[in-house]
Amino acid sequence: MLWRQQATTSREGRGYVVDVDLAKYFDTVNHDRLMHRLSKDITDKRVLKLIRSYLQAGIMRNGLVEQRQRGTPQGGPLSPLLSNIVLDELDKELERRGHKFCRYADDCQIYVHSEEAANRVKASITEFLEQKLKLTVNREKSAATRVTERTYLGHRFQRDGSIPYLEDSTNSHEEASASNTKRNRGRELKTVIVELTQYLRGWQHYFKLAMRKSAMQRLDEWIRRRLRCYRLKQRKRRHSIATWLRQEGVNERNAWKLAMSEKGWWHLALSPQLNQAMPVKWFKEMGMYSLRDGYESLKIYSEPPYATHACTVV
Repeated sequence: MLWRQQATTSREGRGYVVDVDLAKYFDTVNHDRLMHRLSKDITDKRVLKLIRSYLQAGIMRNGLVEQRQRGTPQGGPLSPLLSNIVLDELDKELERRGHKFCRYADDCQIYVHSEEAANRVKASITEFLEQKLKLTVNREKSAATRVTERTYLGHRFQRDGSIPYLEDSTNSHEEASASNTKRNRGRELKTVIVELTQYLRGWQHYFKLAMRKSAMQRLDEWIRRRLRCYRLKQRKRRHSIATWLRQEGVNERNAWKLAMSEKGWWHLALSPQLNQAMPVKWFKEMGMYSLRDGYESLKIYSEPPYATHACTVV
């Protein structure tokens, strides 16, 4: 829903964005302001005292315990909620001003019609965050520019609201997939496929609005080649490779032809023998997730987004 809302805002002619970056946000939350905000809704002083103790939990540094003066404990289950309560004031202020915006945790973008308006909003919101909420805005990373020049949570939006396919997302995907299929991992292939399937399903659902069918097909082929290479490397010795290929239906002549080859593992992973031993059907039977099939089931999400005023995601 977040991407639908942001795309709609772009299509409405709000071609400029104020991208606000908070410097070390989770480490700079002001305890006194947060407790004051909580006291308006929580009347039980025991609960407030417990939250205060949680916020001021000691930090171990160089063998010594230091009391936390500001910020929320990193990794604590309550920290995301408390941090979002702080920025709830920002949401209310933006709504009061009639702005259209998207905020996910501390990542916030505000959409306006012109560059002048963007610069004006950036200055006023920076003052609000620093003076009222006692937070620090990273001026170097914050910007007031065209929507097409900024990304939001890994996505880039065009003026018409469309979401182009980003090569950066593919590169990060390939790096993660390559890490899962390193030939020296020493893990059983079934385990590697299970781990890779979990990652691929999550990655594709996250970037589903920016997917392209041809790119998914190419990535599927690349991943299958990585796994064939992984399986081949596991066999190591020539006799073991030839025996395994024979068991998978490759005739003896072709099995030994590949086993005796001096070419590298990556090159051999593209050979007809490996494709016969580990065809697409084999991967499906092993439970391997197909990005192309996933695209076909998710493409319904690429329908035009609905209109919205603002969005906030915790």
